[in-house]
Amino acid sequence: MKESSKSKESKTEKKLPAGAEIYRRLALQLPDAVEAAHMGAPDFRIHGRIFATLAYGAKGLGTLMLTPEQQEGFLADAPEYFTAAAGAWGRKGSTLVRLDAPENVLADALKTAYRNVTAKSRKDVRH
Repeated sequence: MKESSKSKESKTEKKLPAGAEIYRRLALQLPDAVEAAHMGAPDFRIHGRIFATLAYGAKGLGTLMLTPEQQEGFLADAPEYFTAAAGAWGRKGSTLVRLDAPENVLADALKTAYRNVTAKSRKDVRH
């Protein structure tokens, strides 16, 4: 069978809901942010460090790398949009956000995760 000349998106990409494109756009608007992939899922990085992913994008969820304290704040402020990831990752701050959350909620959460990674990068440079 001949391959279609249309976009050769991965199966994961085709399953992502519309909110994933907003999440992607907001993540990539952050300075020096790039999209890569981790275990076949889109992720967003700054200086090689992941600050957000679409690992659960097909389920309508984005993942954010927050601190446990930040996670607690987001869950308290908007429990309808945020939940802790399962297991040890969740206890360390990994947080799931619904991709249908308002754009300003997604933007704020992504900026918080981004700042965590840029702060770690600055510490690494100093040591």
